[in-house]
Amino acid sequence: MKCLRQIAAFLFAVCFIMADGQSAFATSRIKDIASLQAGRDNQLIGYGLVVGLQGTGDSLRSAPFTEQSMRAMLQNLGISTQGGQSRTKNVAAVMVTATLPPFASPGSRIDITVSSMGDATNLRGGTLVMTSLTGADGQIYAVAQGSVIVSGFSADGAAASVTQGVPTSGRIPGGAIIERPLPSRFKDGVNLVLQLRNPDFTTAVGISDAINAWARARYGAPIAEATDSQEVAVAKPKQADLARLMADIENLAVETDTPAKVVVNERTGTIVIGADVKVSKVAVSYGTLTVQVTETPQISQPSPFSQGVTAVQPQTDIKATADSGTVAILNGPDLKSLVTGLNSIGVKPDGVIAILQGIKSAGALNAELVVQ
Repeated sequence: MKCLRQIAAFLFAVCFIMADGQSAFATSRIKDIASLQAGRDNQLIGYGLVVGLQGTGDSLRSAPFTEQSMRAMLQNLGISTQGGQSRTKNVAAVMVTATLPPFASPGSRIDITVSSMGDATNLRGGTLVMTSLTGADGQIYAVAQGSVIVSGFSADGAAASVTQGVPTSGRIPGGAIIERPLPSRFKDGVNLVLQLRNPDFTTAVGISDAINAWARARYGAPIAEATDSQEVAVAKPKQADLARLMADIENLAVETDTPAKVVVNERTGTIVIGADVKVSKVAVSYGTLTVQVTETPQISQPSPFSQGVTAVQPQTDIKATADSGTVAILNGPDLKSLVTGLNSIGVKPDGVIAILQGIKSAGALNAELVVQ
């Protein structure tokens, strides 16, 4: 009863705070909640070889493409590889991936990720040889090369092995040089399209209103329109510079809103609760059932000089214990108070997740429940 009174007092305090006028809306800059459609990232991919490994590379019998790539590379360097088989274990075939940032110019550098394709056990100490990186259109946009940095490690012996992290994947900071600019340029556009990172009609309309209020004072006419929950179109005034227009718009402050959502992860016991989550009046009871199985086999030995054999007599003890659950009537303005109340009566995270799923099934959870 004392725990229930504490829960009720806490819920009343939260009700008073919410009724006192605190708003769930948060104020953010446009640049923090939206991105420019023309300023999207582009994915790059390439195939290459990592050399200089200490016997931890691909076994060429298991990964024949590594030997083929190595022979092709040596022939391009003017070295004949006819007649004879390679037995080196210091080479590994890898996939190289990178993200080309928007408005990247030739000569600038980007980070790359190197991942093993064959049966190499460790890329530590290796060097990626010159590898071209292509985009979705098949054009080469960057060239990568450099020493691979691996955070994971592995050590093994005759009867044991230890592995921490992923030693078959690494990074090369600034390992790729951009060779080709993107086809489109920012100045070629006639308008701006802002894409919300978290689509929401209320936030999109708020962005449009904030831009129009600023544009009326600056240009004397509105220039923005929310096309849907994710996009806001901004028309460029004739006398405006597109880059300066974007710089002024992205620093405007708007009130953001998000739908009520609860995210739970049953594997880790993580619970994330949105600020606008509300719980209707509901009665909650939680009890656990523990089943303990104990095996204590009895060994029966035959008498001396007898013809009997040793026998095993199985013996199993099963004990079931049910914890009594307390029924609590909860009526809170948000889910945070409910979880706090459940924690105060000793409910563990896995129990809280089960209760949340039950409250959602009962229709008392006024939010979206996402179970990962």
